[in-house]
Amino acid sequence: MHLRLRKLHPDAIIPQYQHEGDAGMDLHAIESMEIAPHTTALIKTGLSAEIPPTTELQIRPRSGLALKHSITVLNTPGTIDSNYRGEIGVILINHGTETFQVTPGMRIAQMVMNPIIRAEITEVNELSETTRSTGGFGSTGR
Repeated sequence: MHLRLRKLHPDAIIPQYQHEGDAGMDLHAIESMEIAPHTTALIKTGLSAEIPPTTELQIRPRSGLALKHSITVLNTPGTIDSNYRGEIGVILINHGTETFQVTPGMRIAQMVMNPIIRAEITEVNELSETTRSTGGFGSTGR
């Protein structure tokens, strides 16, 4: 399946899979930005995409940034719909105690293409019974 990417900025980096078998390809920042502790920032990638119909792009955190710097994608996974043609931006949050410096070319997130299944919605008066029923948060114990 083809993903068409357009550079909106001359310093934009076209993402690539780093290893055979990788699900995600790294997204790179095109700008410098400081993210203070416990704050968020929208980081530009300088890219837009033509996403195939019936697919989406998901923006996910990079595990190294999360582990080493407490930096993650705020709305993970962020969804980019196939009809969006604007610039891909990444909302990063700094859960750490120190200011984090984003630099141009830095790998800030990963992007995964996924198939979309659209539900056919039916309003009903009752739902089928299950053994779990309405048991939710913490209902199975520890």
